[in-house]
Amino acid sequence: MRAVAALAMVALLLAACRGEQEQGAGEGMGNIPLRTREPATEPATEPAPTTPPPTRPSGPTSPSPTGAPPSTPTSAATQAPGDVEEAELEATVVASGLEAPWEVVFTAEGRVLLTERDTGVVSEVADDGAVTELQTLPVESQGEGGLLGLAVAPATEDAGHQPLLYAYLSTSEDNRIVRFVPGDEPEPVLTGIPRARIHNGGRLAFGPDGMLYVGTGDAGASESAQDPESLAGKVLRLTPEGEVPDDNPTPSSPVWSLGHRNVQGLAFDADGALFASEFGPDRDDEINRIEPGANYGWPVVTGEAGEDGFVDPIFVRQPADASWSGLAVLTDGAIPQWEGDLFVAALRGERLWRLALDAAGAVVESEELFVGELGRIRQVVQAPDGALWLLTNNRDGRGDPAQDDDRIIRIAPVGL
Repeated sequence: MRAVAALAMVALLLAACRGEQEQGAGEGMGNIPLRTREPATEPATEPAPTTPPPTRPSGPTSPSPTGAPPSTPTSAATQAPGDVEEAELEATVVASGLEAPWEVVFTAEGRVLLTERDTGVVSEVADDGAVTELQTLPVESQGEGGLLGLAVAPATEDAGHQPLLYAYLSTSEDNRIVRFVPGDEPEPVLTGIPRARIHNGGRLAFGPDGMLYVGTGDAGASESAQDPESLAGKVLRLTPEGEVPDDNPTPSSPVWSLGHRNVQGLAFDADGALFASEFGPDRDDEINRIEPGANYGWPVVTGEAGEDGFVDPIFVRQPADASWSGLAVLTDGAIPQWEGDLFVAALRGERLWRLALDAAGAVVESEELFVGELGRIRQVVQAPDGALWLLTNNRDGRGDPAQDDDRIIRIAPVGL
């Protein structure tokens, strides 16, 4: 078991700052120190905080009242089976002062783009952490709706270095997918996805086959997840133009799988297998391995039901530890001890899950990182350099924001 050993001093500091009882505080980040990126020559201006003083520390390297130096990095994990060379890891704050970020993507040119759910703003994050607004999309942001997922179409950047972006957003009438070059009017790709105050899904991902995959929610009407004619409670598969691919399970239908409650994470592994995360009702949050045409049971069953006709999840945890959103598989990454592992961002659970998979896609090991230390985590993605990036989500009305929330956190080997 490649468990991360806690540093006692850091654990005590964090427990004192948060006043929390033991729930693994200090695990993960005790051995992955959180550092602030070195300031640029001209420091970026951050938005002024709009919340009361923080109740969560910014991280163990924040200066103490006595001016004590920050903790020094230590090995992130014990030696793994197979003599995998392990990298010494640290977590770095890339950007802060964000307003309920939902998605971060990287273009082929290396640009970093970000969505903010409630404002409808698409921004660009510079190397020095400065955040520049590119465009505001018209959204209806009541409840869990707004500007949600973002994806970059493969190999579409033109001579002007402008990517073709796909966004999942909520209007007053529906959830929909639009595409646009930054600064241009968005063009609808798929409309009519049911929307409500809750369960809007919203994640987008281009697969290795060049098709667009979409995670939707049941929009509060659970029976729609079993209705093959409804776009709610599904994983959808579309061409980049919004058409139905010829090899979808049902001719003329974008439905790739059904029986989902609220899909908020999609990720492919190196072999092209698709994984999805979704919220359970008041129990049994699921990680599923998605097969075309498969039925994942909601609302007839939830969790590991073992019933004929439904596919069981590969991993289940309860909402207090999970409430999963985005996920990523580290593929050709920069962290050798985590290569091929599946990472899942937890909202209510306030942690990052690491799931080791076998060749069949089954979970053979799990580990919980940053437990209670960053607050709600909305998304985890792999950057072009092989690092992992996290988005905190403490300013969405359900979190407990610190002074510099929300933040982008980068996990990488020391010195990368």
